[in-house]
Amino acid sequence: MSDTALASNNVVKTNTPHRRAFFDPDTLTWEEWVLPGTYFKLLNINELTGGFTMLLKVDPDMVVPPHHHIGGIEAFVIEGEFGYGDDRGGVGSYVLEAGGSIHRPDSPGGTIMFAVIHGPLVGYHEDGSIAVVVDGRFMYDLAVQHNVAGHITVTNTFTNDT
Repeated sequence: MSDTALASNNVVKTNTPHRRAFFDPDTLTWEEWVLPGTYFKLLNINELTGGFTMLLKVDPDMVVPPHHHIGGIEAFVIEGEFGYGDDRGGVGSYVLEAGGSIHRPDSPGGTIMFAVIHGPLVGYHEDGSIAVVVDGRFMYDLAVQHNVAGHITVTNTFTNDT
């Protein structure tokens, strides 16, 4: 911090954000995500990093195909549990999946979690070929398709105005 910012003659003024700070995710419906048995509620996107924030719901007995976290993920388990082999977490667990991780999580009883994805995800077919790249743009377009993106603010450079 500079000395100027700490000077007593500087006055910090409040401002009004361009959108409301609070949003009730219960106003959104669960929509199908990228795999059968997975559902999302998109809360926000980061146009600069390709990241996004969401609620994720996974049906019981899901084993997710291999996927790669380009950026890290932070999550909080709200219901159920999931994990990778003997590394498991249940309700109230904080999850940190480092950028660069490639894994196949499973959820025997299903789960709901709040997740902040710090960069794109890459899903793979069993043969190792890329099945899907999921980033903020992909998620925003998916939310628009399901008519559940009205609460998300994006810049004009991010929309399809061509």
